[in-house]
Amino acid sequence: MSEDRVQLPPGLALSWGVQPVQRRGPKPAFTVEQIVATGIEFGDSQGFEAISLQKIAAHLGVSTNAMYRYVSSKDELLVLVADTAWGTAPRSILEADGWRAGAQAWVQAQVDRYAERPWLLDLPIRGAPVTPNLLHWLEILLQVLAGTGLSQHDALGCAVLFDGYVRGYANLIRQLAASDTAPVESPEVFGFLVPRLQAGDYPMLTAMFTNQEYEDTVDDDLEFGLTRILDGIQVLIDTR
Repeated sequence: MSEDRVQLPPGLALSWGVQPVQRRGPKPAFTVEQIVATGIEFGDSQGFEAISLQKIAAHLGVSTNAMYRYVSSKDELLVLVADTAWGTAPRSILEADGWRAGAQAWVQAQVDRYAERPWLLDLPIRGAPVTPNLLHWLEILLQVLAGTGLSQHDALGCAVLFDGYVRGYANLIRQLAASDTAPVESPEVFGFLVPRLQAGDYPMLTAMFTNQEYEDTVDDDLEFGLTRILDGIQVLIDTR
């Protein structure tokens, strides 16, 4: 199937399996799927910066110009890589008991995907999802929220809220995992800070440190923040 892609964003037509009109010449040695799979392999093994037409071409043993037989630009490559790397959302999310449990399952599934492929956080955001797999993630979440009585506008707003929350949490996890400095919650750090907090104007923080509440428990942070978001959405549902 072929279709004019002039007015479409990079990667949109290809992501849906719509191929450009095939020009005359030798049969292509590779497929778009192979190019994309190589890009994902580089992302998994070397990080986002390794996903380039030049490096993929060198790996496949062809010139960089030869890549343009398959994708029109690096932007198009990244769109296809992102959609394929995300894959579809687990349909088991829809088996959760109620919208809150379903939303929690959706958020956890996204957190897990970012943990598997942290380089997804580096992909540029160019607008609302329009490719098949990213739309599938949105579709599943909208189905989770379908019985809440929320309008389509509010449901989309909730999706943006969940997406932003997941991205922020996943980025925090990635940066903490990449840090090679001494942990800030160590007894040595506490011992250094407490007397200085006591001597300064930090009564609330002094109490937290002395009660050992000032700890970097990111797992608890995920649940705490998500629960507050869900509570807020419940208030919105109740007003409807």
